[in-house]
Amino acid sequence: MTENAVKSEFLPVGSAPAPVKYPYFPTVWQHFLWRNWGLVPAEALAGILACTPAELSAAAAELGLPPEPEVTGAWRERGYLTLIRNNWHLLNYRQLLQLLDWPAEKLAYTLKEEDFCFYKLGQLKPDCPELRYAPLTSEQQEATREIKAVTHRYFPAETLVYADRPFAFADRYRPMPRRDGKSEFSFNVIHSYAASCGDVLGEADVSDPVPESLLAQYASMGITGVWMHAILYLLCPIPGAEEYSAGYRKRLDNLRKIVERCGRYGVKLYLYLDEPRALPLPFYDRKPHWGGREARGTRTVCIHHSPEPLQWLEAAVRSVFTEVPDLGGALTVTMSENPTHCNFDHGKSGCPYCRDIAPERFIAEINAAMERGMHTAAPEAKMLIFDWAWRSAPGTGPATDFKCRVLDLLPKNRNVFVTSVSEWGLHTRVGGVEQYVVDYSISQVGPAAEAKSVWAHARQIGLGVCAKLQINNSWELSAVPYIPVPYLVREHLDQLKRAGADGVMLSWTLGGFPGGNLELLDSTPEESAAAKFHPELAARVCAAWRAFSEAFREFPFNMDVIYNAPMNFGPMNTLHLRPTGYKATMIGFPYDDLASWRGVYPEEVFAAQWEKLTAGWRDGLEILRRAKTLMQPEETADFTELETMAQAAYCHLRSTCLQTEFVLARDRGFDRERMRECVKEELALAVELHGIVRKDSRIGFEASNHYYYTLNDLREKAVNCAYILRQLER
Repeated sequence: MTENAVKSEFLPVGSAPAPVKYPYFPTVWQHFLWRNWGLVPAEALAGILACTPAELSAAAAELGLPPEPEVTGAWRERGYLTLIRNNWHLLNYRQLLQLLDWPAEKLAYTLKEEDFCFYKLGQLKPDCPELRYAPLTSEQQEATREIKAVTHRYFPAETLVYADRPFAFADRYRPMPRRDGKSEFSFNVIHSYAASCGDVLGEADVSDPVPESLLAQYASMGITGVWMHAILYLLCPIPGAEEYSAGYRKRLDNLRKIVERCGRYGVKLYLYLDEPRALPLPFYDRKPHWGGREARGTRTVCIHHSPEPLQWLEAAVRSVFTEVPDLGGALTVTMSENPTHCNFDHGKSGCPYCRDIAPERFIAEINAAMERGMHTAAPEAKMLIFDWAWRSAPGTGPATDFKCRVLDLLPKNRNVFVTSVSEWGLHTRVGGVEQYVVDYSISQVGPAAEAKSVWAHARQIGLGVCAKLQINNSWELSAVPYIPVPYLVREHLDQLKRAGADGVMLSWTLGGFPGGNLELLDSTPEESAAAKFHPELAARVCAAWRAFSEAFREFPFNMDVIYNAPMNFGPMNTLHLRPTGYKATMIGFPYDDLASWRGVYPEEVFAAQWEKLTAGWRDGLEILRRAKTLMQPEETADFTELETMAQAAYCHLRSTCLQTEFVLARDRGFDRERMRECVKEELALAVELHGIVRKDSRIGFEASNHYYYTLNDLREKAVNCAYILRQLER
C-alpha cells in the first residue's frame, strides 16, 4: 500500500504541519535511531532506514550508545503508545507502521478508540518525509562526536541499560501484610494497574489486564473491585452489522476467565461503558436511522430518530451480563468523552431529531436502558452512574440543579449509585487566583459542596452514593505510581466518610498501583509509618510527609494546567531556543507552549507557584536526608521506596518550574543568563531521573499512556541541554 493510500483510507492526518525540528541531532535518521535503539530490533530499524543492521550498530556506537543492546519485545506489545509518540515527528505513517509491525487498520483503531489517542497527539500528523540512512558529512561527524562526548560524560557505560527492565514491576506484585483495620466504605473500585484502554478483552491473552498476582495484592489491601474499559459492540453484535463485532466470542471468553479469577480473590470486575459508541462512517450507510450529527470524523448515534439504538443497548448489556453473570457491575459515562449520543458534547442542535430534546433526557434514557438490561440479567450488579461533565450547556459553573434533574429521571434501584468527582466544584484561591475546580485533584481536597448536595438528593430519592477520588496519583503528577502526600489523602477520606459516601472509586485509568497510598484505606499516616519504622524514624517520615503534603497544596490547579503542562513528562520534555509554534496537547506533547500550560494563571503567578511547591518539597527531601542516619537495616527497603518516590516526584515538579522559567526568559528578551541557569539544572535533573528510572520500572509508567519516556529519552534531554548551552555561549 502506498503512503497516500494509507493516509486517505485508514489514518487521520489533520492539518499535517511540518514536524518539530530537533537541531541537536545532525540528522533525523540518527534521531530516529537514538529514540528506538534497544526498544525495537535492529533488523526492523534497518528495514525502515534501508540500510544494514551492521551500519546501524556502527552508527549507534558513534553516538555513544551500546552497539548491541538487549532488545525486549514488550515495547511493541505493551509500550506501543510510547513508540507512537516518540516517532510522531520523525516517521510518516508507512514507516511508523513498519516500526510497530501493524496493519493500518490496527493503528487507525488505536488512534480512534484508545483513550483519545489521536486527540492526545494534537489531532494532526506532522508531514514527515521518508526517512533514509545516509553516510555522514564531515560536519555531521563532528556533531556526532559531540553527542558521544555528552553521552560518555553523563552516562557511564554500565548505566546505558536498564537495571530493572521496562514492565518488570508486573513480576513483583505480592500480597501485602493485612492490618486489622476495616474499610470505612461498603465497597471500593480501582482501575487495574495492568489494563490499557484499547481492545483490552480482545488482547487479554497477549497482555493480561488483571493478572492473578495483581489481584492477590489488591485483595490483601482491601480492594473489592477493579474496573477496565469495554466497548459493547465488541462484545455483542449489532444485528445486520455483525462484521464490526468480529472476535466478540473470544472477548466474552476472556472476560469470563478474568471474572472467574477475580472471584477467587473476592474481587468484582466492573466494565467502563461509554455508550452507545459511534461507529465508522460505512456503518451508517447500512443503518442510516442510527446516524446523528457529525463528530470527530464519524457520526454520533441518534437515540431519538429510531428506537433501535436504545433497544440494542439494553439487549447488549443484558446479553453481556447473562453471558458473564458474576460481573460486579458497570461504570457508565454519558457526557464529554468519546462520541456517543448527539449531545455528548452539547452539540444536539446539529441533529434534526435531537435539537429540541431536553439535555437531561439523553443521559437518563441511556442509563435507564443499560440499567434495565443489567438488572434483568444480574439484579445484584452495581451500576455506578458517573455524573462526569453533566451540565445543561458548556461552562464551568455549578450544575447541581441539572444533575438533580437527571437523577429524578433515573431508575430507583438500591444497586444504582450516583458517582461524582468529590472535588468537582470546589472554590479555591491558589496563588490568589479564584478557581471553580473541574476535574480531579489530590492537591485540592474534597468533597465540594456541589458533590455533597447531589449526594444528599440521591439519598433522598433512593439512590446510592459513590465518591470518585484519586488516592495514589492524578494528572497533577502521574509519572510516579503514587505521590507521597498521605496527609492530603487521609484528609479527603475522612471528609468523605463524614459526607456519607457508600462506596469509593479510587482512581481513573491512572492511580491503580497496588500499594502506596492505598494503605490509607484502613490506616492513618502515623499508623502506616509505625508499621514500617521504629518510633523516632517514623516521626521523621511523618514530618517529611507533612512537608510534601503542604507543598503540594501550592499546585496551580486548573484543567488546562493538568492536561497541558509538562509535569507528567518532566525532564523528558525538550527545550527549544526558538518557539516551535506547536500547541500543547492533552497528556501528549507539552512542547514549549506556556500559554496552554498555565491556563487561567498569569505567567508570574504560575511560575511563583511552581517555585513555592518545589521549595516546600525540597524541605521534605531534606528531612528524609537527615532521617536516613536513623535507618536500621530491616527498614532499608521501605525507606528507599519513600526516597525513590519523593525524589522522582521532585524531578518532575522541579523540571516544570524550570521549563516555565526557561520559556519566560526566552520569550522576554532572550535572557541568556537565566536560560543558562535553567538548562544546567534541567540537565542535572535528567541525569538524576535517568538513574532512578533505570533501577525502578514503575517510574514513568501510566496505564493509559504506557511509558512517558525511556532511558533513551532522558539521555536525549542531556544532549538537548548540552547543545543549548553551546548555543547560548556563542
